Amino acid sequence: MKIPTIHGYIDRRILINFTAEPKVVEKIIPFPFRPKIYKGKAIVGICLIRLKNIKPKGFPDFIGVNSENGAHRIAVEWDENGETKSGVYIPRRDTSLKLNTIVGGRVFPGKHYYAKFNVKEKNGNYQINFKSSDGTMTLIEADEASTFNEKSIFETLCDASDFFENGDLGYSPNDNKFDGLRLKAYHWEVKPLDVLKVKSTFFENEEIFPKGTVKFDNALLMTNIEHEWKSEANK
Repeated sequence: MKIPTIHGYIDRRILINFTAEPKVVEKIIPFPFRPKIYKGKAIVGICLIRLKNIKPKGFPDFIGVNSENGAHRIAVEWDENGETKSGVYIPRRDTSLKLNTIVGGRVFPGKHYYAKFNVKEKNGNYQINFKSSDGTMTLIEADEASTFNEKSIFETLCDASDFFENGDLGYSPNDNKFDGLRLKAYHWEVKPLDVLKVKSTFFENEEIFPKGTVKFDNALLMTNIEHEWKSEANK
């Protein structure tokens, strides 16, 4: 079942980005996907997104729902009709909204785990953490910054922005298929974050990512972005 076009607002979105060894990532993503390589590395990460007024397009904002969400992402490529396509593979989704855990994988793409989110935002400082029903935990503390992380694999903020803007199509596992969902942001703008603390038990799991094969790279911030979600053909 395809969802209708969903409309709402990205109140806040933080992209926490890591580099990883391609051979390791190849083992955890299914066919037809393969890691999208940037300067010899795979790019993986977590999207921490607060959504507001989410509802079918054309309906009034007041009927919409709000939620905090986390999505673990892997930048991928695949071959389709003789062309190389790119997007993200999303091995897991976490949400503060129990409705999402019910409709996820049925009406809305991908299974969602229920998670407890703790959020503090003040004067450009962001402290966000969540713990999921299966024990998966993520946290970040970061300040808005005027300059991009000079240690990043991306040379400039523009390079990083372009890379992630092109990853607007995501696929989530759902039984024996992959549900497709495309994000259409009415306006795309990212700002750099200076990360003081970051933790992800998913990326720190050495059974998945052996020690030294994944490394924090950068974090980006988006705020107050009107957007749509649209279903794409399953794979």
